[in-house]
Amino acid sequence: MDLERLRARLGAIHTEQEAILAAADGGALTDEQSAAFDALSTEFDNVTATIARVEKMQTQAAAVQAPRPRTVPALAAARVTENVEQDPTRGFRNVADFAIAVRGAGNRADPQFDERLRVLGAPPNFHRETGSADGYMVPPAMRADIWTHVFADEGLLARVGPEPTDSNQVQLLRDESTPWGAAGIQANWAGEGVRFTASRLATAASNVTLHKVHAFVLGTEEIIADAPRLASRLTVGAANAIRYKIEDAIVQGNGVGKPLGWINGGSLVTVAKESGQAADTVVAANVAKMLSRLLMTAGGTPIWMINQDVLPQLMTMTLGDQPIWTPPSTGFVGAPGGFLLGRPVVFSEYCQTLGDVGDIQLVDPKGYYAATRSGGIDFAASMHLYFDYDVQAFRWTFRVGGQPYLSAAVTPDNSTATRSHFVVLAARA
Repeated sequence: MDLERLRARLGAIHTEQEAILAAADGGALTDEQSAAFDALSTEFDNVTATIARVEKMQTQAAAVQAPRPRTVPALAAARVTENVEQDPTRGFRNVADFAIAVRGAGNRADPQFDERLRVLGAPPNFHRETGSADGYMVPPAMRADIWTHVFADEGLLARVGPEPTDSNQVQLLRDESTPWGAAGIQANWAGEGVRFTASRLATAASNVTLHKVHAFVLGTEEIIADAPRLASRLTVGAANAIRYKIEDAIVQGNGVGKPLGWINGGSLVTVAKESGQAADTVVAANVAKMLSRLLMTAGGTPIWMINQDVLPQLMTMTLGDQPIWTPPSTGFVGAPGGFLLGRPVVFSEYCQTLGDVGDIQLVDPKGYYAATRSGGIDFAASMHLYFDYDVQAFRWTFRVGGQPYLSAAVTPDNSTATRSHFVVLAARA
């Protein structure tokens, strides 16, 4: 298990609990808010316990793998053991140090092979190809560093919580029936001696394909020579690019060669604008109606995603004489989005500009299914591909797939207004 992701989840749980407390009317929690708060507290305890177990296992693993003293016969010749293979960085300080070593090994005119690339003949975590391909797999610790940056902070990918898999395709079984519907598991009243009415699960299978996303970066001799600058740009830059591409597809992907985003999914609910509403505006009635169309589920973590162009509309918005947008209790620092009707507001580049569909979205990321390939991100470097240009190539590849859990919005028992995990506002042109 990834400790960084577990610790990030602890932070997310704390933020959600703060939002519930901030939304409490006069300090008193409703039954629904109390249940959600208690569920988050239980999850916090479980995640904390999991972190403790993982840390304990790491300590045990270190103890098991620690070198044990051996009895050396008298007059035996002294031996020196190379432990670079046990170092997850394989002796390199950072990505830049590794890149410079690869560059030196690929210099045909004056090759300077770094022995860290060839410890004891062939280290198991490096793969060296032949011919003009001649590439080197990046040490495991550096690949893990990229992976950590992809899931860093409270990004959308971390909120969705993708499921790891060893396959390039996952079969998703979903049950979209409701207790009041005609399909699925039903409960019925029965008199004495009356035959029971049978019901059964109404499941549907859906194949989720894991698509390949890549970042292919070329580094000149000048930037490779600037080791600190290269390490920062490679690690952070590549991770940000990969994360943006994945999260953009989670929101608005068309499902062709990429995940199916909720904007293009069949379960999206679009709330109509108000009669006579001016162009490029968001009014309080829009927000209230969007909240009424959200599908509330146990353990859900709904958030408002907005384009920053929308923020001025929210900051002066009221219902009656009460503001419906409030800044966080700690002020604007660290959480400038604030809260809208008690739910956190998150600025997002995946939202459209003010007035377009998707400029403001009320979403529950737990209503989206995502899967990633086990093992994280593959990262390799090669000098020979662009040898004649004195340029080094770096490549990251990653597989991810996803789609909304629901294929259609849910119709409530006593209403015709459908509900969904994903709600947007119609265009206001």
